[in-house]
Amino acid sequence: MSIIDQSGIFKLGDRSVKRLGYGAMQLAGPGVFGPPRDHGAALAVLREAVASGVNHIDTSDFYGPHVTNRIIREALHPYRDDLVIVTKIGARRGTDGSWIPAFSREELTAAVHDNLRNLGLDVLDVVNLRIMFDVHGPAEGSIEAPVTVLADLQRQGLVRHVGLSNATSKQIAEGRGITEIACVQNQYNLAHRADDRLIDALAREGTAYVPFFPLGGFSPLQSSTLSDVAARLDATPMQVALAWLLRRAPNILLIPGTSSVGHLRENLAAAGLVLPDEAIDELDQIGSIAA
Repeated sequence: MSIIDQSGIFKLGDRSVKRLGYGAMQLAGPGVFGPPRDHGAALAVLREAVASGVNHIDTSDFYGPHVTNRIIREALHPYRDDLVIVTKIGARRGTDGSWIPAFSREELTAAVHDNLRNLGLDVLDVVNLRIMFDVHGPAEGSIEAPVTVLADLQRQGLVRHVGLSNATSKQIAEGRGITEIACVQNQYNLAHRADDRLIDALAREGTAYVPFFPLGGFSPLQSSTLSDVAARLDATPMQVALAWLLRRAPNILLIPGTSSVGHLRENLAAAGLVLPDEAIDELDQIGSIAA
């Protein structure tokens, strides 16, 4: 049994995945744009992740663009039967690396075909619609048109399951009126806890919640409380932050990203870290202070 088996499993679409997975965003170049500095290291990280038992990889063809999917294909194709690759559409990259909404039927359809081609797949396990009314966080606005496009692609057999990213509760409800929503992927971590109620509601419904930036993203988590707890447990602050997320709710699936094999191993070791109740009480206060 690998250490990440200790993270448990949860349903993602019609598949069960280990709750500690891998996010491929950092395999692209700086700013998630262009090729990686070390192509060989990127391949090594992916192969190490799967060899360590990871069976949930999160990616997108707008990472690079086209970079991470092609690296995933080179490293892992033909894929293991138990590997679930989740991608997202709804944005495109400008020549300057900017993130631009891409919500039209033509853009969404092309994005699905780009993901299929670059990953070397005939069907995508899960496609998340990245909602782009506000690049920096959830914002209200109807998603009926783009979700309808995804539902059409689902009926064509190109997409198995549909998820939402950067979504509000209202948008999740709207999406469910069109097709089943397999997962929600929003920003959430020890310090950024705006989705506390949403996570609990999704847990009651059996829907996966996949926090992006679980370790703070472009601004890594920094907290004296987090550092103190980590020191007492002989762990790294990031391991504690991941272990807290695994403890937070049973429907949380983690996808921490890295371009380093050493860092990957540290992240995966969080699955075996047991947080005492008093540590949980201390860590919970980080979100309260941030709020």
